[in-house]
Amino acid sequence: MIKVTRIFDFPQYQLEKFNLERALTTKYNDTWVSISSEEYIEQFNKISRGLLRLGIKPNDKIAVISSTNRTEWNVLDIGILQIAAQNIPIYPTISAEDYEYILNHSEATHCFVSDVEILEKLNQIKGKTKVKEVYTFDEIEGEKNWKIVLELGEDPSNQDAVETLKQQVEPNDLATIIYTSGTTGKPKGVMLSHNNLVSNVIDSETRVPFDKGASKALSFLPICHVFERMILYLYQYCGVEIYFAESIDKMSDNLKEIKPNVMTAVPRLYEKVYDKIIAKGTDLTGLKKMIFFWAVDLGLRYEPYGANGWWYEVQLKLAKKLIFSKWQEGLGGNIELMVSGSAALQPRLNRVFAAAGLPIMEGYGLTETSPVIAVNDMRHGGFRVGTVGKLIDNVEVKIAEDGEILVKGPNVMLGYYKDPEKTAEAITDGYFHTGDIGELSEDGFLKITDRKKEMFKTSGGKYVAPSLLENKLKQSRFIEQIMVIGEGEKMPAALIQPNFNFVKEWAKRHKITITSNEDLVSDTQVRDRIKNEIDEANKKFGKWEQIKKFELTPDVWSIEGGHLTPTMKMKRKVIKELYTTLIEKIYRQGS
Repeated sequence: MIKVTRIFDFPQYQLEKFNLERALTTKYNDTWVSISSEEYIEQFNKISRGLLRLGIKPNDKIAVISSTNRTEWNVLDIGILQIAAQNIPIYPTISAEDYEYILNHSEATHCFVSDVEILEKLNQIKGKTKVKEVYTFDEIEGEKNWKIVLELGEDPSNQDAVETLKQQVEPNDLATIIYTSGTTGKPKGVMLSHNNLVSNVIDSETRVPFDKGASKALSFLPICHVFERMILYLYQYCGVEIYFAESIDKMSDNLKEIKPNVMTAVPRLYEKVYDKIIAKGTDLTGLKKMIFFWAVDLGLRYEPYGANGWWYEVQLKLAKKLIFSKWQEGLGGNIELMVSGSAALQPRLNRVFAAAGLPIMEGYGLTETSPVIAVNDMRHGGFRVGTVGKLIDNVEVKIAEDGEILVKGPNVMLGYYKDPEKTAEAITDGYFHTGDIGELSEDGFLKITDRKKEMFKTSGGKYVAPSLLENKLKQSRFIEQIMVIGEGEKMPAALIQPNFNFVKEWAKRHKITITSNEDLVSDTQVRDRIKNEIDEANKKFGKWEQIKKFELTPDVWSIEGGHLTPTMKMKRKVIKELYTTLIEKIYRQGS
């Protein structure tokens, strides 16, 4: 059996151990099309041979920009890596200026794009980069299709050259540069080696209860993000069939078509799933509505491992039969496991989904740590609500004096590309400084309490951890997004994007006339209702932390609008700049 030490060893290992008929599956023209483990290997060998014939040499950089996850991305990825070149994935949703910066910074010579929209954005700046050729995954008239590279590789006479290059690739060689979508400043190029990602897959594998060789996964989080990319390598290592969702909008349909056993998502998506479920429950009437909310209430009090006692467990069994089984059906009927990463998951979601038999394994990591540092696991007592679980094998964590989480292990990046100064700041004595504040319990559970850089001091010298307040308030159905502000000011305040759909429904029920978002944010009754939500949440915090004032924004915070990074984190600096007038109103008018 092949020993996996480099990323391109995963498919070979899968062939030898599981030999799947449907290794990778993508939908084209309403039909799901699969390739087997064997075809996967045949295709990426063709890509490698084709790239060599195009003149690609070891350490050349090839950029890939795709708006959806698809078979082509994975075939291309391995085809690039096994000839000692590097794959530079780029977020499709970032600006054309950021495309230009990343392509120039990485010195990419070739670029593969998924569709017309991305091609148009790329063409705006291509002339200012070193990109010689662009290939497309979709068939686009007048453009070079990626199949040209496959056809160039049809002739196997240079396979020996591919094999020679493969043998020369060492585990600690650079595999990829992932540009982080920083909440401030220019993106940083995180250099990850083959071993960074391979070790993270192998050390995380013991935490995932897959039925190896027999499970199905639905993939839709952007593969350019290290979380989904590492998970896809993990699926390959565990013989899991991978199906690529068409889009987030079609997720619901795809879940029902594929009936997967596992999926990964960011907390924002789990929140949306939960909100949809609650909205459906709200529409019920009489006894049905009563039973629905009895089950939800039960779920919100959930504690793992029968800690609530036998009577709770009896009720939970009934709730599963009457209500929660329908949640499972809505997700395809076979989901056994959901994974969450990239941001903090609200404990109520953790509780209610676990109670429903749909446990969310919350993990923690960063691009710089390939990414997993810790993850919850329902088995062997490894799940605790409000934590990110126990550290994975071979990863060491220590908590600095100021509470910062420092990480050491084979998963820690090689450094930031072309930036030795930032690398030296981030890694000292082999420990990577995460910028997160946390605690490690005596029995090994890691808890994240805040982002070091996001904590601020009020003018009274008191520290405020904004994410604690934000996570509490995001549980309100009236609030879609919230950013707590107040650095150097006398009190914390908040900028809030209301959940427009929900608030409009609420207004209709209360006979309040609202014709636009502008109407909504200025309506006294709406503001009073949101103030109630804030007052309720404030009770959980010290006087100096409580939100004393707030303003509502009339627009939806989005990636396109610049409010959010591609992984749905808030760009605090940008949001502050966008709403300087509202901030002035909070702190300078009548205060």
